[in-house]
Amino acid sequence: MLINQLVGFKRPAGLALLVGLIVTLSGCGNALPREENNVRSRWASFEEAMADYEKIIPFETTRKELAELGFDPYTQPNIRILSYLDVIQRFMPNHSITLDDLDEAVSFCIKSRAQCIAYEAQPQKTKSKRVGNVALDMMTFKRRTLRSGWSFYALILINDGIVVYKVWSGEPIVSGEKIRKNPLGPLQGLDSSAVKQVL
Repeated sequence: MLINQLVGFKRPAGLALLVGLIVTLSGCGNALPREENNVRSRWASFEEAMADYEKIIPFETTRKELAELGFDPYTQPNIRILSYLDVIQRFMPNHSITLDDLDEAVSFCIKSRAQCIAYEAQPQKTKSKRVGNVALDMMTFKRRTLRSGWSFYALILINDGIVVYKVWSGEPIVSGEKIRKNPLGPLQGLDSSAVKQVL
């Protein structure tokens, strides 16, 4: 749309305006978008979450002790309570998996039905920001995005007030780079007839 508007002027004037806009944007170091995904929790890092998780001892840790470690949906944000039906979906996603295939503690919990619940915690903090030449980015010729942060996942099964099973996964260090190049810039997504009109 911007290209079409600029070409609507006399070509020299439109091109001069376009060049001026690009030069202006090039001097704005903070002009590129940034995004942050922060799931609120008491843990500020992967290491903190893992340290509390490792203190949980199956068949010993009580629900009260679990709360003291931060795994409490009633006092800490973003911790889900799962019913035994949810637990079945987590561990038996299809009919080819039976109770005999599961860990004894998981099978025991599921068989207890209403006495079995689970806490699911997914604290994370990730950031993404676009870096590089502002003009090339804004005109979609080249976009470079950097990602960083961490994520942690814990599933804790509780039967009759006692932890019976726990499992975790996560990424201690989230780090990545994505580069997208469009040789035709803002014309890349236009059909051939629109490109001819602009050119």
